[in-house]
Amino acid sequence: MSTKGIPDDIKAQVNEIVARFNEGSGDPTCFYAARFRGSYLYLDRSDFGQIGPICRLKYTGDMDNWEFAIYKFSSERYDPEEWFFPGSEYVDGTVEGAMMAGLHAYPV
Repeated sequence: MSTKGIPDDIKAQVNEIVARFNEGSGDPTCFYAARFRGSYLYLDRSDFGQIGPICRLKYTGDMDNWEFAIYKFSSERYDPEEWFFPGSEYVDGTVEGAMMAGLHAYPV
């Protein structure tokens, strides 16, 4: 199921998931931030004050089945076809899995 935008209740759930993940990291200098645009969720990460893109998720209508695209700094774009990167095994359709994959793809 595709949708034009992410419903507000889903955005609230995502923000709670991101906050819990950040709290569990134990490192206040490294944290994820969620941005929403249309049907996309962008997960950026702040590492020691520098904020950068990590991945993009597309909402499919199911909280446990987001479409994933890693950010490639070499081409400065999100690539949904790239699956050969450290941490790809964590990509499981969830927001948590995407953040874990990002930590391995781009370690602090």
